[in-house]
Amino acid sequence: MKRLIVVLGLAALAWPAFAAKKVEITFWHAFGGGRTAFIQRMVDDFNYTHPGIQVKVEYKGSYRDTLNAAILAARQGNPPHIVQIFEVGSQLALDSGIFVPIEDYVPAELKFQLADYIKPVANYYRIKGKFNSIPWNSSNPILYYNKDIFKKAGLDPENPPKTFGEVMKACEKIEATKAAPKCITWPLHSWFVEQWIAEQGALLANNENGRAARATNVYIDSEAMRRIVKWWKEMYDKGYYAYSGKPEDWDGANQIFVSQQAAMLITSTSDVTFHQNAAFENGYHLGTGFLPIPDGVERNGTVVGGASLWLTKGHPDAEMKAALTFLLWFTNTENMVRWHKGTGYFPVLNTSVKVLDWEHWFTRNPAYKAAFDQLLQSKANRATQGALLGPFPEIRTIIENMIQAVFQGKPIDQALKEADAQADKALRDYNASVGQ
Repeated sequence: MKRLIVVLGLAALAWPAFAAKKVEITFWHAFGGGRTAFIQRMVDDFNYTHPGIQVKVEYKGSYRDTLNAAILAARQGNPPHIVQIFEVGSQLALDSGIFVPIEDYVPAELKFQLADYIKPVANYYRIKGKFNSIPWNSSNPILYYNKDIFKKAGLDPENPPKTFGEVMKACEKIEATKAAPKCITWPLHSWFVEQWIAEQGALLANNENGRAARATNVYIDSEAMRRIVKWWKEMYDKGYYAYSGKPEDWDGANQIFVSQQAAMLITSTSDVTFHQNAAFENGYHLGTGFLPIPDGVERNGTVVGGASLWLTKGHPDAEMKAALTFLLWFTNTENMVRWHKGTGYFPVLNTSVKVLDWEHWFTRNPAYKAAFDQLLQSKANRATQGALLGPFPEIRTIIENMIQAVFQGKPIDQALKEADAQADKALRDYNASVGQ
């Protein structure tokens, strides 16, 4: 940690020469709500301590909107300097040609920060041996549960369900005792499907999830997918699973759980801080556990979700240097600790984890522990590394539409077959568009 502080301090010493005229850079992100203000405070701190640089930060909408806006701005000749891109946008970002590989720009004396990422994060973002972006907000899904409802239903409040079957049995007790109107909720989002695929050690696409070579085939019509959809459909039919009726409605699922209409919630680790506060404000005790997985399979682990920060090309050298200075400061050990405590996103640097351990943070805040333990126990393989797919956002929509069609009565086998064909076509069309 001393090395980190000294080196970044030396880097900052180069900037007083530019004090007469500040170097201005633009940072686009996809975080609304309270996180917008949190990010602004961090940026203000940077601007105060780096008088030669002025960072302007802008919220640009959803992950999809932010990536699309960056590509459009680059084509118009006015790209931002730094863009937050969700993990499944990585292949599209690479193919867009508007970004520079961050590892090529980090000077040798600062590359120790790239070597400091925890293994699951490095496993995802090191593509063909290189970091093309700086990991920032990383997460995975965990189970949140209301310990008071568990007690009322006669369930062990210290032993949450770990498998699909155990979730079903817990739901039976919750319904029988009328401990809560519904049993469990989570957003209808493909992200959870991708996680459950990885937990089974299965792949979402050929060519080793697109990591060995560009993917040409998506595996939606698979036994791993069938296990997920069959259980999800049964949960829906029995009235155990509740959602707002809209795909990708994270706030809707959170509200169902916070209002104690459901005993359990599956959602991102990035919401741990929010749910700890909500439990306190609403008078219930919060528990967290690993993501429940299909019965009869060995737990492989989850895929890192979230996003990373990309550096666009074509700017003057002074602006590129300023942007890199900000990136390395914004994601350094101290700020990763700060970001984790304020959101629940993982402290992605090993040095940040050491600081938290020294503070006994996970002991004093056990709700964060399940999330981090789950990540660290994930096996490093192609399944948990995650798929690289150019049209991944479109494929997510196809999977979500398929789930809704199953809810509405379409036979599972038919739904999987049709979605598989749609995803393969989307992949073929995309690959053809980038000359692959």
